[in-house]
Amino acid sequence: MPDQTDFAGAREAIRKGISFKGANVFILACATIIASLGLNVNSIPVIIGAMLISPVMGPIIGFGFGLGTRDNRLVKDSLFNFGVMVVISIVVSSLFFIISPLNPEKPTELLARTTPTIYDVLIAFFGGFAGILEISRKEKVTVMPGVAIATALMPPLCTVGYGISLMNWHYIFGALYLFVINSIFIALATYITVKYLHYPMVEESDGSKGRLTRNAAALILVAIIVPSVFSAVNIVKDSNFSIKAKKIVESNRSVGQGFIYDYKIDNSQKLPVLTLFMAGRALSAEEKEVVYASAENAGIPRSQIVFHDNATRSQETQDGYEIIGDIYKQTGRQIQALNDSIANLNTEIGILRSKVLPTRQILLEMNAQYQFITGLTLAGGEMAAVDEESTGDNVVVLVESTRSIDEETEARLERWLKARLGRDTLSMKITVVPDKN
Repeated sequence: MPDQTDFAGAREAIRKGISFKGANVFILACATIIASLGLNVNSIPVIIGAMLISPVMGPIIGFGFGLGTRDNRLVKDSLFNFGVMVVISIVVSSLFFIISPLNPEKPTELLARTTPTIYDVLIAFFGGFAGILEISRKEKVTVMPGVAIATALMPPLCTVGYGISLMNWHYIFGALYLFVINSIFIALATYITVKYLHYPMVEESDGSKGRLTRNAAALILVAIIVPSVFSAVNIVKDSNFSIKAKKIVESNRSVGQGFIYDYKIDNSQKLPVLTLFMAGRALSAEEKEVVYASAENAGIPRSQIVFHDNATRSQETQDGYEIIGDIYKQTGRQIQALNDSIANLNTEIGILRSKVLPTRQILLEMNAQYQFITGLTLAGGEMAAVDEESTGDNVVVLVESTRSIDEETEARLERWLKARLGRDTLSMKITVVPDKN
């Protein structure tokens, strides 16, 4: 691989990457504001855009490269520019969140940057490898954008700013710890790759000083990795507990004449606690024992199960209407969906009814005025098309009479039918049917 390495080109690119003046200052400010906006509205695409344009990774790779090639000037410049970038990013993001009118109700993207794990260590480590290998190759490809997204340097810094705006120390230290992890392991991957590719050294150093530096670096790495391992283990435990809790709730949704309408998991204690919110009749000791047995089979001891039965009643004081109210609250969405469906059906029925012509009623009204009219047929729209001129809005009227009707009576009858049916036009035909009596 050394024969595919552009030593001079990589060194020059890294030196340019650590520069923090001119356009880079404004690019960093823009990236910080964009990332803060993305975190504020929980928009992953916006956060990704900020990662792509942020220049923070340059000094980190420069620091690792300087250590690997014993370039003390590069190390000092990288550290200085890195510190300035971090301070500016935190200040800008803090000001943004202080003046921002947006208040995230569920800041999931912000919270995701406050609990680093060993997985973040691995992502930063292998991302650093990919980044320095891309810079070192003679033939460049599009690896760096992916590295910038994967290692996520800008979002943790903006989360620190969010924590400062709230004076929330959990946010501040959690996000800062994630940023430190990413930075150190990107630099470490760069250092290892530089050694592997046998980059030429800039300065020679004595062996004792080199060993001291390596030992100090090893201690720092251990101090960084150990907390992240514990954090990862806790996350796995919490995830497994949540899966088991959901299984318990689903298998014991109805117990006796009571039911579990909600549940809550508290991971803030040493051992997580599952609280079951009950409704309906209060559970007896035997019925609770059924739930305890189910929990123990799933791997959750009974000491971690709490019944919250403020919504329950004893058998003597059980109010049936309250039970129904609890059930309706639990199935509110289903009921709403059913009501919406009924409303749609009623609308369709109303439309259909509006299209039905009241033939019998009109016949009775006509017969009250003209006793010789004994039959009536009304047909609306295309169903009643009797000739090519009929349209969907036309009404065909077939009148049966026991005698012939003069033109004046026929015209008066037609005007009455138009008003009665609310139509501007209709086709009327009168048929004389002799009275059978």
